[in-house]
Amino acid sequence: MSLLATCWTKLVRALELFVIALFAALVISVLWGVVSRYVPGIRPSSWTEELAIYLLVWVSLFGAALAYRANGHLGVDYFVGKLHPSARRAAFYVAEVTVLVFAAFALVYGGWQLVSETLASNQITAVLQWRIGYLYSAVPLSGLFLCAFAIEHMLKPDSVAPAPAEKDV
Repeated sequence: MSLLATCWTKLVRALELFVIALFAALVISVLWGVVSRYVPGIRPSSWTEELAIYLLVWVSLFGAALAYRANGHLGVDYFVGKLHPSARRAAFYVAEVTVLVFAAFALVYGGWQLVSETLASNQITAVLQWRIGYLYSAVPLSGLFLCAFAIEHMLKPDSVAPAPAEKDV
């Protein structure tokens, strides 16, 4: 395995562990919010809801990138599966290029603009007093991962899925 492939594998694994840690923090935050609200003698925490919202956004964006890499996203492959293999391959590349272009322009470029503008305006969250620009950085970062995963899909010769097997009903 080449050095680049090894580094890429480790980066993807780090992203997976990061999403797991974010999800664990999300669960703990929500659980503490419920406990602090309903258990007598514990003062309700005002920060749990705001933290949970931002953690959910980060988990969703980075989790979606990982799901895309694993081809775990929703897809309507019934009609594509009926196509000739060369047309199926063309449809595959059209879909991957579409994801790449969307991720590059909407998430990376648009997300970078969003982060830059909110950092420049010094916006902060209401309760946690964190700079919103840093919280919005998940948008361009997840976009970079989506772009990289789209390129990875197109570079793999076995990326194009074969026609789905017909099931007897």
